[in-house]
Amino acid sequence: MRQRGPSPAPAPAPADPGRAAAVRALAEGMASMRGPLLPVLHAVVHQHGYVHDDDVPVVADVLNLSRADVLGVLTFYHDLRRTPPTAHRVTLCRAEACQARGAEATVAAAVDRWAGSTDVEVGEVFCLGNCALGPSGMLDGALHGRLTPDRLDALTEGWPA
Repeated sequence: MRQRGPSPAPAPAPADPGRAAAVRALAEGMASMRGPLLPVLHAVVHQHGYVHDDDVPVVADVLNLSRADVLGVLTFYHDLRRTPPTAHRVTLCRAEACQARGAEATVAAAVDRWAGSTDVEVGEVFCLGNCALGPSGMLDGALHGRLTPDRLDALTEGWPA
């Protein structure tokens, strides 16, 4: 019988065979789970810090998915990093309660302070559930309330600018 359409292109060889083997082991260990893709991607981020482009075909192969399926999930969820993590991360709430309490000034100060920094990543989230103490944010994973530009500077003293 003749196959219709082009056959899928083989995945290129990974740049880091050791990492590929580790990702394969993670995926194989979770492949029998119901709906394993998201747990596998989270495990890769937990173990390696991010999901490298070379990890996509490995995960797709183990889970018998297309690379497009894996990439679609990977790019949909903001918690699934595709780049190496920075030394520090600032995530500021942009939801209505925090906006009403002056978050815009804190966001602007953070963006200005760390614009172009390779050591600090500034991101946004739409509610941390800390509305009564807004504006709120996460600094390296720790929740802080009543953030102002001055308080942000004090809490991140010593961080590279």
